[in-house]
Amino acid sequence: MKELIRTNDAVVISFVESLLKDAGIGCLVADQNMSVLDGSIGILPRRVMVLEDDMDAARRILVDAGIANEIR
Repeated sequence: MKELIRTNDAVVISFVESLLKDAGIGCLVADQNMSVLDGSIGILPRRVMVLEDDMDAARRILVDAGIANEIR
């Protein structure tokens, strides 16, 4: 799996997950449980990971959705 985005913004992560799910692209949100270490204040970023074969399609989806600035 490769990193598609890295952000502290839970809304962006949820939006990306929804977009990818609707397109039939599986993803994994890594580092979700890091809030235990940062005291739930959201300073540690979470990563949305997709299979390397799905990376181009996932990037196009984010560009079409207007959040290309989130792509790593």
